[in-house]
Amino acid sequence: MARRLLIPLFLVSLGTFSHAAVYQWTDANGQTHFGDRPPAQASSSEVRVNAAPAQADTAARERHQKMTEFVNQQQQEREARQAAEAKARMQAERQSEACRKLHARLKHMESISTFYNLNDKGERVFVSEEQNLQIRDRFRASVREKCGG
Repeated sequence: MARRLLIPLFLVSLGTFSHAAVYQWTDANGQTHFGDRPPAQASSSEVRVNAAPAQADTAARERHQKMTEFVNQQQQEREARQAAEAKARMQAERQSEACRKLHARLKHMESISTFYNLNDKGERVFVSEEQNLQIRDRFRASVREKCGG
């Protein structure tokens, strides 16, 4: 008979250890307090705290997962955009350098009075004035096409 009473008593006491107790009391100023231990100077009552349902935790996890995916997607898009901008800057710098060199060649070309070609013997063969103008015009058009105005 004593054993039968001990087993339910043990199970009840085990249940109290499995959850933390919350105590409520009111102090001398009329303020309500809550704590995990009852106060020594005031009378208190144990308050039952209901845990959030498992669905709320699942919903919170799903929201967190969606937010994490969104943040990751934004980060990937930002990195792709920054890489594209860096690539565009590099191309623009190369284009600018190429145009600078072409403009320098054009300026040099305009300072030359006449052009020549080398024949099979390595001798200079000067071109006509009309050919000079054609060479200059073609090069100016090429610079305008590649570099704008």
